[in-house]
Amino acid sequence: MASAETARPRSGFVALVGRPNAGKSTLLNRLVGAKIAIVSDKPQTTRHRILGVKTDEQGQVLYVDTPGIHRPLHKLNVRMVDAALESLREVEVVVLLVDATNKTGAGDNFVVARLREVRDVPVILALNKIDLVDKTRLLPLIDHYRDALNFAAIVPISAATGENVDALENEIRSRLPEGPPLYPDDYLTDQPQRVLAAETVREKLLAHTRDELPYTTAVLVDTFEEPAHPKAPYRIFCTILVENDSQKPIVLGKAGSMIKRIGTEARLDLEQSLDAKVYLDLHVKVKSDWRDNERFLDELGMPSRRR
Repeated sequence: MASAETARPRSGFVALVGRPNAGKSTLLNRLVGAKIAIVSDKPQTTRHRILGVKTDEQGQVLYVDTPGIHRPLHKLNVRMVDAALESLREVEVVVLLVDATNKTGAGDNFVVARLREVRDVPVILALNKIDLVDKTRLLPLIDHYRDALNFAAIVPISAATGENVDALENEIRSRLPEGPPLYPDDYLTDQPQRVLAAETVREKLLAHTRDELPYTTAVLVDTFEEPAHPKAPYRIFCTILVENDSQKPIVLGKAGSMIKRIGTEARLDLEQSLDAKVYLDLHVKVKSDWRDNERFLDELGMPSRRR
């Protein structure tokens, strides 16, 4: 067997899939060593396919974070699930992430059924959040999934703490083809700065509105102006969409306190990410049908099978 020094580098695409809130974005950020996907404890936080690239002496792994696979109720959700399933046909390895703290049910069976349709691609099961579960529960869970699908490997992990993530990486890399990197060494993600701005605002919105506005908000970037000179700020104007009039005061808060808090926290995060000053302006607008409005979903950059 070749030593680590003489082994040829391996490169390839890896899809991270699973039910909503399984921890895919947390795992992506952990794997690439940088925050490129927003994180929330609310299901269906990830709406876009996100590419994260890890390059080192062993090669280059291109991780594709996907929206949670679920039975869609709106056109928005249809596009999200389509993006996740489409990714399965474009990768060398699939990682199914499962929340080990939840009981298995119809949603898990739905995801496994979709993975049975994947041909000639190894599927690795990552049982996530083992830091929050009694280890005696893992063996029955492993047996359940082993009977459900012929997994290439089963690895218990904690994306939040990093426990056993290195073992998962080893399983992934061993199944990638030998080959040179596909992107430059300093390439980290395919997320445009405009999308980063919208997602950062949405992350703060989810964090502070909690259960009041779980899935009914979106953030649209109206204007994204890069600095005119080195000391000038980015000028970013965003509209926060809600579905009805009663939700608008929740986002605004008393005397505008909530939207100010969201804006301040998002601005500070963006200044760190962009390494520059940021002027961020937020407004709230009611749009009742946005989750089923094809034209508006196009504006949000949601992929569509119509294209």
